[in-house]
Amino acid sequence: MSKKDLFDLTGKVALVTGASRGIGESIARILAEYGAHVICSSRKLDGCEAVAESIRDAGGSAEAYACHIGEMEQIEAVWTHIEKAHGRLDILVNNAAANPYFGPVEETDLGAFQKTVDVNIRGYFFMCARGAQLMKKNGGGAIVNVASVNGVNPGHFQGIYSVTKAAVISMTKSFAMELGQQKIRVNALLPGLTDTRFASALTTNEAIKKQAMAHIPMKRVADPDEMAGTVLYLVSDASSYTTGACVNADGGYLTI
Repeated sequence: MSKKDLFDLTGKVALVTGASRGIGESIARILAEYGAHVICSSRKLDGCEAVAESIRDAGGSAEAYACHIGEMEQIEAVWTHIEKAHGRLDILVNNAAANPYFGPVEETDLGAFQKTVDVNIRGYFFMCARGAQLMKKNGGGAIVNVASVNGVNPGHFQGIYSVTKAAVISMTKSFAMELGQQKIRVNALLPGLTDTRFASALTTNEAIKKQAMAHIPMKRVADPDEMAGTVLYLVSDASSYTTGACVNADGGYLTI
């Protein structure tokens, strides 16, 4: 088998959440580039459709489907759609996340707490569970959960977000342990500081950015495209014996 074949996703059906921009958009584009049919999903359909249309214009295969993973009814709806429309799912990338509160952890209000937990823990958990059920019917698949370096080293003023990302890391290992014999691999990507609108509270604040650079050996912020290659590896045959792994893409942040 050639190296190129290891990354070939031709004939695979992939669902990427949070695909309307940032890291999710980059992931959707690279999976389509390597042959997968990509279902681009996020809360708002128009943003997903714009990404899907541009993928199709570039010769790839993609569709858009709105799904807010903080709502259980919408989680059920997206899986019903995939099963009816495609009858299978080979790749799931859980990337959509919530981080509504930036401030002292002791001042976290219940609304921000609940929203973050509902999306980042409950949403990821049941997306994994329903994805695994569909994958089992077709002989296996690959799941990647986008966690964060904050799940290892909590981010300043990002208390509840960091707690939920630590849960995603544990969740990834739990699913990997139980699904290994079902030929379903479950891994996590741990991005470092990345230039996205989601992280703008950090990347646009010069004082915070300067402090962050002191802890990043590569001394720069990542581009969203730099996250996508790791996900391509984790969902392809190149990583056929990799499950339960949490791969850092952080410019060396966790080495310090």
